[in-house]
Order: sequence, then C-alpha cells, then structure tokens
Amino acid sequence: FSLSCPRVSLSRCNMLVNHSLSNNTQCPSIDDFRNQVYSTVYSIITVFGFVGNGFALFVLIRTFRQRSAFHIYMLNLAVSDLLCVSTLPLRVIYYVNKGQWNYGDFLCRISSYALYVNLYCSIFFMMAMSCTRFIAIVFPVQNLKLVNERKAKIVCVCIWVFICATSSPFLITGIHIDPLTNKTKCFEPPEKRKSISKLIILNYFSLVVGFAVPFLVILICYIGIIRTLLTGSSSMKKQKSTRTKAIRMIVIVMLAFLISFMPYHIQRTVHLDFMSKPDRTCDDVVYMQKSVVITLCLAAANSCFDPMLYFFSGENFRRRLSTFRKASMSVGPNVRRQKLDVSKSQQDEDEALQ
Repeated sequence: FSLSCPRVSLSRCNMLVNHSLSNNTQCPSIDDFRNQVYSTVYSIITVFGFVGNGFALFVLIRTFRQRSAFHIYMLNLAVSDLLCVSTLPLRVIYYVNKGQWNYGDFLCRISSYALYVNLYCSIFFMMAMSCTRFIAIVFPVQNLKLVNERKAKIVCVCIWVFICATSSPFLITGIHIDPLTNKTKCFEPPEKRKSISKLIILNYFSLVVGFAVPFLVILICYIGIIRTLLTGSSSMKKQKSTRTKAIRMIVIVMLAFLISFMPYHIQRTVHLDFMSKPDRTCDDVVYMQKSVVITLCLAAANSCFDPMLYFFSGENFRRRLSTFRKASMSVGPNVRRQKLDVSKSQQDEDEALQ
C-alpha cells in the first residue's frame, strides 16, 4: 500500500490503510437482535426463576427438620439459582438501554461472575444429586454409611469453593468505553488476540472439568440406575414409586444438559476458535454472533429447570410441601399429630431412596 501512496505523508497513508481495513472487515451489527432477545428472555427467566426457586427455598427452609443429603443439595441449588437470577435485572436494563451500562465496574464484574458460578454450580449439584440417587438404588446396604447430611454439607462446601475459585477469571473483565459510540460497555467479548487466546485456554478447562467430566459421571450413574431397575431383585421391580422418581430425575437432568448446558459449551468452543481465525466472512460473523445470543439464553434458562427437578424428581418435595401446610394449620393438641406427620414423611423419603 505504501507504494500506491508515495506522495502523501506517512500519517495520512496510515489513516488510509486503517480506513481500508475497517471497510473490509466491518460487518452488519446484530445489536437490535441481541438487545431484543436478551431483554425479553432474561425478563422471563427472572420471573420464573424468582418464583420457582424462591418458593422451593422457602419450603426447604421451613421443613429443614426433615433434612437429608438430597435436601442439602436441593437447598444449595436453589440458593445458587437465586443468586444468579438476582443479577439478571441488571442485564435486562443494560440491553433495554441498547448497550449502555450505568452501574459501575464492580456490578459489571459481579453480574458476569454470578452467571458462570450458577452455571457450573448447577452442573456439580446435579452431579451430586445423581450420585446420591445412584448409591441409594444400586448400593442400598452401603447407602447408610456412604450418604449422610454431614458428608453432603462437606461436598457442598467443596463445590462452592471450587467453582467460585475456578470462575474467578470472569471477574477480570469489567467495563470499557466503546470508541465508536462512546457508550460504557459490559458483557462484551474481547477483540484482542491475546485476550481471545486466554479465553480459549479457560474455555477448554471449563469444558472438560466443568461440563464433560460431570456429564460423564451423570451418564454412568444413570446407566447403573436403569440397569439396576431393569435387572434388579423382584422387590426393586415392584417398587413402582422408586422407579418413577428415578426416571423423572433422569429425564429432567438430561433435558437440562441437552437444552441448556451442551449447546452453550459446544457453541462457545466453536465461536472462540472462529474468533481466532483471520479470514472470516461477514455472514459467518453474524451467524456466530446470533448463535452466541441464543445459546447463552439457553444456558441462563437452567435456573428454570431446577424447580422442575425439586417437584418432579420425587415425592419427597411434595411431601415436604404437604407437611409444611399441615404444620401451618396445626395448633395446640394437634402438635403431636404434626410431629407424627413429619416422622412419617422422613420415613417415606428414606424408603423412596432405597
């Protein structure tokens, strides 16, 4: 290019080069599509997430005397979902304002961080719940020694510490000023090659440790559960309620992985690899950017799957709800009957896991 503009100054020549490059690489913006989809979907997730997980957490806390290992995992999963959902209104406002962030750098980082902490906490708590159900059905004798409240609490603490620590790189990226629009931006992907290369490394770590390994463990657990239910003893085959609960849990967790977690992780890997390539057509860029919007919405929607897991994975949550309702109606002489109901509910839950 320098040979084609020998009579102009060096600074003018550089400006022409930059202008030429920008014209060649500039593609149609998907801002309108992104703002509409994100603001609409995040609003829906916020409503359903608050109502579903808030109600579940309320029931689980009020019936805490009936706690079990499964109850501990459900409680932590509901807390994780509520922490994530509480940050979604900030995202809604951001996209309603057409990409203008007005809440400072700290809240920008926390909002990004909370989404990924919830995503991987959900995966690990689902894995823990699946392992608990697997041990109860496949190894009923050893279940009393291997599964208890104390061990469940230790597992939950380890999950929180591990996920919060490994998700800390998402706290690095905060707000920045868009030089073209002069808007304060948040939740935007980096454009620099060095930043993209770091994200690729982080992505492969989270893909393997945060998704592939838990998914493999869950598949092994479910294969063992199905095999035991189909080829187990005659007494196990006759326990229709146990089989129904196990099948419901398998269906809900697999739907969460296939709809929320798997598309997001596959698309994120493909997109980061695409961003690292120099030769990109505008059609491909637009397609990739829109696929990011869709799959991220699906990933955030995992907060809406968890209330289904509480209610449909077994009778224990509905028994807790029934016990809570009876407890609120019981006064005076009926206290003894309430305690009997609580004891019976706990016994039924233990029998359901065996």
